[in-house]
Amino acid sequence: MVVLKIIENIIFGNSGTWAVISGVLYIIGLWRIFQKSDVPGWKALIPWYREYWLGKCAGKEQEGRFLAVAQFIYTAGNIAVELIKNENARLFVAVISIMAWIIYAIYSIQVYNGLIDVYNVRKRWLWLWILAEPIPALIWGFNDKYQPSWKAGEFRDNAVSHVRGGEVADMGEGLTVNLNKREVPDGLFQKKVLLKDIHMNIKPGRLVMLLGGSGAGKTTYVNAINGYEKADAKVILNGRNIYKEYSKMLYEVGFVPQSDLMRGKDTVLHTLIDYANLRLPSNFSDQDRKDRVEEALKLFGLGPVRNSMVSQLSGGQRKRLSIAMEFISNPSLFILDEPDSGVDGVMARELFKQLRKVADTGRIVIAITHTPDRVVELFDDVIILAKDSDRIGRLAFYGTVDECRKFFGKERMEEVVKTINRPEEGGDGRADEFIIKYAQEVQHV
Repeated sequence: MVVLKIIENIIFGNSGTWAVISGVLYIIGLWRIFQKSDVPGWKALIPWYREYWLGKCAGKEQEGRFLAVAQFIYTAGNIAVELIKNENARLFVAVISIMAWIIYAIYSIQVYNGLIDVYNVRKRWLWLWILAEPIPALIWGFNDKYQPSWKAGEFRDNAVSHVRGGEVADMGEGLTVNLNKREVPDGLFQKKVLLKDIHMNIKPGRLVMLLGGSGAGKTTYVNAINGYEKADAKVILNGRNIYKEYSKMLYEVGFVPQSDLMRGKDTVLHTLIDYANLRLPSNFSDQDRKDRVEEALKLFGLGPVRNSMVSQLSGGQRKRLSIAMEFISNPSLFILDEPDSGVDGVMARELFKQLRKVADTGRIVIAITHTPDRVVELFDDVIILAKDSDRIGRLAFYGTVDECRKFFGKERMEEVVKTINRPEEGGDGRADEFIIKYAQEVQHV
């Protein structure tokens, strides 16, 4: 009987008839999940080894290792308790076994969270994995609706995870970004890395295009630059640390999001006057505020509609008003998240011409756009972010527009983005290749 319990514990990790049935169903489900991830299904039969491969399928190889070790210690502890006669020794082993079970539970949650990301399903699946893991294993394994977004085999020779770009020195003028990592909590007991290893210097007077596929981290990146979402980073603007002097430099950075919060019943002029009263220092005279408002109206071509209600403006005019509002405080850095969203081609081009004028005043302007080729000749530089095989946003290129074309061997910026997008996103899946290539080129400069 003891021998049977030992064998049962080794294979299924527990004892009892239900545990045997549950264990068999779980293994069958894992077999199919492994096959979907290009892993031989028979590996689901091997105790402890299957935990490691489950971690691989979830993109959590390191967690899979800990999971396998904890499972081994827990199973060995259960077996030892059955064999040891000394009560003190049994108690000691039982404590070790309980600790291993706790560690196993923690890393199981991390691996399950990884699987949820891989299969692009709702987080509520986590509770089913925790409470009745054979059920989701069987459903995901046998239902063709559930497919992994990438294969475990992609991680076997993941050279890109070891690539590091060199930290850049502060120029004194312009923007210096040394972003090591940006991560957020992801479920229980773990964090998800959104961005990693992005380093660059941007000189004053540059109009910079920020490109990348969906989920590459463009908005996360600009939020890290402007200090709205702090990262493990050092961001220096004209010799001053934005993170350390955030309250003092709040108006040095102008950020224009996709949507605006302007009151539709106010006029354009009244909107800018209110914003000037809000954003400009108290030592500004009324005439100074008026001059700044008039400058913004002229620069962004809003003079003809100065007395119009905001609600009566076209989409392009509203966008220009949003930018003009940020211009009021005279920032050194402008960041715009898809300023051409919802604007037709002609109006979008006019909008970017205005941004070109802003950059020509000596400011840095960074703009995210999904239609780059209709305005690319107005830009100086291009930042390309891409998801690596660990699905972390990385820097695939930063340089002039012409250098970008040469680097990727593509004439159009939309072709560049297609090159680095994953196959399931309609791309060529070459992100790792160019992330590595760019890092190597930077290191040899």
